[in-house]
Amino acid sequence: MEKLEKNSGKRAIKYLVIAVVLGAALVLGLLVATETIRDVRLVREEIAVIYVQGAMIAGNVPNEIGYATSEDICKNIRDATDELSVKAIVLRVNSPGGTPAAAQEIITEIKNAQEKGKPVVISMGDIATSGAYYISAPAERIVANPDTMTGSIGAIWVFVNRSEYYSDEGIDFYIAKSGEFKDMGADWRGLTEEEKEYADQIVMAVYERFVNEVAQSRNMSTYEVRKLADGRIYLGASAKNLGLIDELGNLHDAIDIAAKLGGIKGMPHVRYMNEPSLHIGFDSESDIRYHLRYLEENRYGQLLS
Repeated sequence: MEKLEKNSGKRAIKYLVIAVVLGAALVLGLLVATETIRDVRLVREEIAVIYVQGAMIAGNVPNEIGYATSEDICKNIRDATDELSVKAIVLRVNSPGGTPAAAQEIITEIKNAQEKGKPVVISMGDIATSGAYYISAPAERIVANPDTMTGSIGAIWVFVNRSEYYSDEGIDFYIAKSGEFKDMGADWRGLTEEEKEYADQIVMAVYERFVNEVAQSRNMSTYEVRKLADGRIYLGASAKNLGLIDELGNLHDAIDIAAKLGGIKGMPHVRYMNEPSLHIGFDSESDIRYHLRYLEENRYGQLLS
C-alpha cells in the first residue's frame, strides 16, 4: 500500500512537471506568434507621405498656423526612415520657400534617409519655388504638374527703413554698439554703403550653396544652373524640359514611382505621416504673429530662399 502511494506521488509530480513544461511551451509559442504577427505588420511594404505645406521655417511652431517647420518635417522623415515597413518616402510639397536654414535642415534629413536605403520622391502641388525647390533637388525623382510653379532659384534679404516715419513722429534713438555692423538692419536707419555690400555678399553666399546643391543633385554644371537661377519661376512643363524636374504627374504618380524605387511589387500601402498645416485653431492674426515674432520682428530683416 505504501509503495502504491509512493508511485502515485511520483506520477503526480511527473504529470505536474509535464503540465508546467507544456504550459511554458504554450506561453512561449504565443509570444513567438505575437512577435511574428508584429514583425509581419512592420514589414508590410509601405510608402510614407509627408506634407511640406506653407512657408518653411527652422525650429517648431504649432502646425495649425500654416507654416512648414523643419523640426516637424525632419522628425517625420526620420520616423519614416526608421520604420522597417516603409520602403520609400514621398514629400508632397506646396510651399513658396522659406529660410535657407530650414531648407538645409530638411535636406540633411533627406540625405540621411537616402543613405539608409530609403528613396525619396518629390510631389509638387501648386507651388514649390525657391527654398521648396532647394529641398526638392536632392530627391531621386521630382514629379510636378504641368502648371506647377517651381524654380525661383536664388536668395533675397529684405530690410525695412522706417527712419522717416520715426522722424515725423518725433521718435529718436540713441544707439550704443560694440561694432560698426551691430545695428545693421535696424529699421531706425537705412543701410550704409558698406552694409549694402556686406548684405550682397551674404545673399550671394546663400545663392552659391543653393546653386551647388542643385548642380550636384540634378547632375548639371554650375554654369547650367546659373543660367536658370536668376530668380524666375518656371511652370512644371518648362521645368521638365530644362532638367529641373523629372516627370509630369500628380501625387499618386509620385507614389507609384516611389513604390518602384522601393522595390514594392503590387499595390503599396500609403502611410500619411502628417497632415497639411492649416490656418485653424487661432482666434486672431495676433495669435499667429506671436509664434513667429522671432522671425518677423528680428531687426536683421528676413533672409529667404
